[in-house]
Amino acid sequence: MKKYEDESPNRLEGRNAVLEALRSGRSVDKLYIQSGLQDGPIQTIIREAKKHDTIVKYLPKERLNQMSDTGNHQGVVADVASFEYSSVADILDKAKEKGEPPFIILLDGIEDPHNLGAIIRTANLAGAHGVIISKHRAAGLTATAARASAGALNYTPVAKVTNMGKTVDELKKEGLWFVCADMGGTRMYNLDLKGPIGLVIGNEGDGVSRLVKEKCDFIASIPMKGDIDSLNASVAAGVLAFEIVRQRG
Repeated sequence: MKKYEDESPNRLEGRNAVLEALRSGRSVDKLYIQSGLQDGPIQTIIREAKKHDTIVKYLPKERLNQMSDTGNHQGVVADVASFEYSSVADILDKAKEKGEPPFIILLDGIEDPHNLGAIIRTANLAGAHGVIISKHRAAGLTATAARASAGALNYTPVAKVTNMGKTVDELKKEGLWFVCADMGGTRMYNLDLKGPIGLVIGNEGDGVSRLVKEKCDFIASIPMKGDIDSLNASVAAGVLAFEIVRQRG
């Protein structure tokens, strides 16, 4: 599977800078620790990261040297979010404030930060109340994602969750039902996409994971007439989101 690299992540380097970021509550998407380091300050950083459920990866020194801009990473590099994450409750509250049935876009493993930003932009224009992204194996709110959102991140809350399937179950208790995108589904025009709804968009290569797909109430396909068989994830999100807009309108 293709690995998407953010060409301009927001990075912190050095033990004190990373530790203070964690202690201050700043959103740290990933923490990279030099393999083999186990001294006291490193253990303190790892403990603090675990308190915030931050993803920790162990890399050889040579790889950290490549990632480092300062050349003085001290065995610690962190990718930090350009924007603060919201909570799922914040997204539901936004729908209540507007007096509208919730409309949420859930991204099950979107890895390309350009796709993430484009989908957040689409979510804003389609009137979605928020976007939920995966914590693992997925792009976060990096500088590239923020630029691709064209300002939408200032208005559209984004929540990050550890378990997408569990989140779907919890939102079902709030009255939402779910539709996911898949080529083998029912034509989207033949589905009732009104009411409180969650639109699930899957990974660029593998689509929606099996466990999440099984929890969806409907599977929607987009009619296509070309010679290739799939759309870019952000384009698919846009097509389905605006079919939901059409039906809700």
